[in-house]
Amino acid sequence: MPRLNYTAITDWITSAALQHPQRLDAELAARTGLTSLRSARRALAHLTELQWLVREGSRNHPRWRPGALRQVVRRYELQGLEEDMPWALDFAPCFDWPAPLSRLVQHAFCELLNNAIDHSGGSHVTVSLRQTATQVQLLVSDNGRGVFDRIAETFAIADPAHAMLELSKGRLTTQPQRHSGQGLFFTSRLADVFDLHANAVAFRQREWDGRGWQPQRPLRTPGTAVYAAFTLDTTRTLESVRQAYCSDGVAFDRTIVPLRVITSQRVGLESRAQARRVHAHLAQFARAELDFAGVPVVGQAFADELFRVLPSCNAQATELVAINMSPAVAAMVEGSQSRA
Repeated sequence: MPRLNYTAITDWITSAALQHPQRLDAELAARTGLTSLRSARRALAHLTELQWLVREGSRNHPRWRPGALRQVVRRYELQGLEEDMPWALDFAPCFDWPAPLSRLVQHAFCELLNNAIDHSGGSHVTVSLRQTATQVQLLVSDNGRGVFDRIAETFAIADPAHAMLELSKGRLTTQPQRHSGQGLFFTSRLADVFDLHANAVAFRQREWDGRGWQPQRPLRTPGTAVYAAFTLDTTRTLESVRQAYCSDGVAFDRTIVPLRVITSQRVGLESRAQARRVHAHLAQFARAELDFAGVPVVGQAFADELFRVLPSCNAQATELVAINMSPAVAAMVEGSQSRA
């Protein structure tokens, strides 16, 4: 009997249980090379113990259905792909969530898949949607050129950390005629866990730790890979997230700028050029919260440029609100504002 790769089997067993509830043993045998239904049923019994399946019916006429753990993995050619069809045909039928959670996942699924279709320049995309005991986990990976490479070409932003700073503000898009730049911004805030990998760099955001975007170890694969996880008991809704950044519930006019993303142990916030990068494109917003979490100190030139010089040069000034400041940062910011 061939040695079974249960990890590979879980990629398709959920959808197979829905398609072949009374013949799942025969389907498993055909896909894995098992030579008897008895061997297949032993494998299905193991998957049942692991909570991937639920067995029903009689001993001689069993039926199977998906269990508490579920997963669907599909690969698609990007040419001609429309993001709503994979969701409707291949993924949504395999999961059963409350309507608010289902809407969150569908929104993230379609936004991330559309990004791969419209922006990646690749030939194919792989989508994995997995339900664990506590989470829904979505992974969308394409084989395109990578989001940071595309941003570098379009906006002349060579440093991935600076590109991530612009992405984190929202409204950044390489196709302004077709996109608003809101998709990645709001999807990242819907999720409890959000990871972005591309061009040998990666950044992550964890909803619960309040530190915003942070560098992490990247995947060494071509293209862009985005991972989003949602807790099964989340109380977050698309409406509540939009209301936090839209003064009227519709217009996206508020943002948060995580300054830590462009700092490191060797690079602090010291220069006027850095301040100009932080301030870039904020005129699109009525209010911008500048998040200094994880930034212990800033230079006088940086604070003066950001809080005195740049606001005085803009007739329709964005309201800049500094948050999560250390005492040293607060003193420098207050000093600059007092001279405005």
